[in-house]
Amino acid sequence: MIDWPILSVVTFLPLVGAFFILIVRGEEATVARNTRYIALWTTVITFAVSILLWTHFEIATPEFQFVEKRAWLSDTITYHVGLDGISLLFVILSTFLMPFCILASWDSVQVRVKEYMIAFLVMETTMVGVFSSLDLVLFYLFFEAGLIPMFLIIGVWGGLNRIYATFKFFLYTLLGSVLMLLAVLAMYFEAGTADIPTLLTYGFDPTLQTWLWIAFFASFAVKIPMWPFHTWLPDAHVEAPTAGSVILAAVLLKMGGYGFIRFSIPMFPEASVMFTPLVYTLSVIAVIYASLVALVQEDMKKLVAYSSVAHMGFVTIGLFTMTPQGIEGGLMQMLSHGLVSGALFLCVGVVYDRLHTREIARYGGLVNTMPKYAFAFMVFTMANVGLPGTSGFVGEFMVLVGVFQVNQWVAAFTTLGVILSAAYALWLYRRVMFGPLEKADLMGMLDLNRREMALLAPLVILIILFGVYPQPLLEVMHASVDNLISQHTASLEAASRVAATAVGH
Repeated sequence: MIDWPILSVVTFLPLVGAFFILIVRGEEATVARNTRYIALWTTVITFAVSILLWTHFEIATPEFQFVEKRAWLSDTITYHVGLDGISLLFVILSTFLMPFCILASWDSVQVRVKEYMIAFLVMETTMVGVFSSLDLVLFYLFFEAGLIPMFLIIGVWGGLNRIYATFKFFLYTLLGSVLMLLAVLAMYFEAGTADIPTLLTYGFDPTLQTWLWIAFFASFAVKIPMWPFHTWLPDAHVEAPTAGSVILAAVLLKMGGYGFIRFSIPMFPEASVMFTPLVYTLSVIAVIYASLVALVQEDMKKLVAYSSVAHMGFVTIGLFTMTPQGIEGGLMQMLSHGLVSGALFLCVGVVYDRLHTREIARYGGLVNTMPKYAFAFMVFTMANVGLPGTSGFVGEFMVLVGVFQVNQWVAAFTTLGVILSAAYALWLYRRVMFGPLEKADLMGMLDLNRREMALLAPLVILIILFGVYPQPLLEVMHASVDNLISQHTASLEAASRVAATAVGH
């Protein structure tokens, strides 16, 4: 058993790295080089320490582990962190992808390197903080703080329309979060505590549940993002630097799904049942609409961004089925999408660094000059489609099994999304990779260098590994998901008994 505050170390270690970067002095070129190495080593060490969380995690219990509790703002608002089988996986995903973001920015970011790396390290602290918080106020603090480094990453190092994209991203997210803050205050005054494990067993009044659910939904639906709250995402992705897109798609979107599974479903069970048809409707529209929009995109990043909206529709459908297959499928889909979408944005970054355009029509025949790149891109495209043998298949299949038990119509429409995803993903691959190699600037394009190979190879391996053998991920979440479902069922039964007694009187 680990008897030192490992979770706080994983959370705040990136800030130590940021501090060291802050005090680096010297010539500009030397500072930039040292900054890159400090950021890389900080993220690698953070990931190495987070692996200890995985190896020492007791998978048989749904209880929170690695718990730390310290006095903070008051007796009822504390620094309280811990992990269960759901949050552990997202912490590992966050720390795993961070070194990839630093490596992806190695050559492409040449201005204000110091500030750029500090922004990413601060972002890592906020992401781990969100997934490990066991206090509502602490969660809210980390949830909102992540906005600031992302705002700077897009606004300073982004594309031509970066200011428009940044403000749209910021305002959308902030508007939803203001409503969530009101809900947090209401819950605190109602229950007298901000402690999440306590709130999970607190029975809120059904009328209050409805309002609290709507307030939390406003924040999480924008974050994940669900249709029609998704319009900030394609703009943010197109303008963000490659590493910004990776972390936005792979981790920040998952905070919405995590919010549903940690707060909305267990804390407001009656409201969740009441609003399930709404979630299904919006999710099905997202799956079909976003897939159709992806089919007509001319920009690679926009296409991948719309595919993210469609895949997150699968997640919300799975989570609200309240079946073990549906919820675990939704979680698997989030983890798989974290790897796959991150990998696809890295692939777009590879060709963008060479040609400085993301326009699909500018490419064609790359398989002739970049065979290694074509292979990696093929694996990620197939995983995005949900081909059996890739991690994308496991999540989608489990979601469909889960939703079929609950609502066959939703299952049928969701399956249509699988077909459409194959259409736009294969269309993109064919346009970029195949066809005649006619353009002179494409003929001289070099294949993956060693840094890019180091970036893409681990993702290829993991996507195939978890597609063939997803057990390491599934066995971690089993106990927590079973506990969630049994508590949800018990809450609904208790509420129906109260209602029946009231009718009897």
